[in-house]
Amino acid sequence: MDDVIERAVLRVIDSMHENLGEQITIDDMARTAMFSKFHFSRVFQRVTGLSPGRFLSAVRLREAKRLLASTPLSVTNISHQVGYSSVGTFSSRFTSSVGLSPSRYRQLMSVTPQILTDGRHDLSGGSTVTIRGDITSPMEDRPVFAGLFPDQILEGRPASFTLLSRPGPYVLANVPEGRWHLIAQSIAAGREDAIHYPPGDDEALCIARSGPITVGSGGGPHLADIQLKPMRPLDPPVLLALRDLLSSQDSQHFADTTVGAPVGAAVGAC
Repeated sequence: MDDVIERAVLRVIDSMHENLGEQITIDDMARTAMFSKFHFSRVFQRVTGLSPGRFLSAVRLREAKRLLASTPLSVTNISHQVGYSSVGTFSSRFTSSVGLSPSRYRQLMSVTPQILTDGRHDLSGGSTVTIRGDITSPMEDRPVFAGLFPDQILEGRPASFTLLSRPGPYVLANVPEGRWHLIAQSIAAGREDAIHYPPGDDEALCIARSGPITVGSGGGPHLADIQLKPMRPLDPPVLLALRDLLSSQDSQHFADTTVGAPVGAAVGAC
């Protein structure tokens, strides 16, 4: 990727962080990048995997997660502080992206496997396949979450997921037809709170993305190996609340464990 383009996109992302409470338009972002609006939107999506508006929304929700976890501010105040004029809209978007309502997130700060599988439609009548491969990571003894998502951002309920006690072979079973992005994440020991902050240079957060993977009817198993790398500011924020699932105390719990789910929702094995 051209360094000039990456620096321009980073300027825009920095501006997002500095002006979360403001109404930021595509025109504003394009001026910060010093590109035409059309050219800016194309290169931003190419660099980050998301449109500028979608990335801004994710940055706002990540900041809301941090404020809920670390301050006594009310949900209403937080919603206004991160740029939402309607607390109802904020709560709805937060819940769909993070997996918990704002008040519930403040209590738990993490989803559970049961939360990830609740409310999924039973797709047992449809065609499903298996995706398998190997996950490698610089954090050799840390738990890893891997799941399939519709877009290049780790938010909402995955179509299928697995929790590994450490990097290695993975299996995603009962994957429904569709176009999916495989995303995996791990967190350094003792740095679980780093998930609330933009990625820095301490390599506390690692992530991998692969896709899109197109799953059609009657297809055989798909193979997809991925390698976790330290998150960069250019990577979309992680919104799904995975904090406790990736903490050190869960490593033994998930060792050699299959995470079950309704067909088409989430199944994993390690």
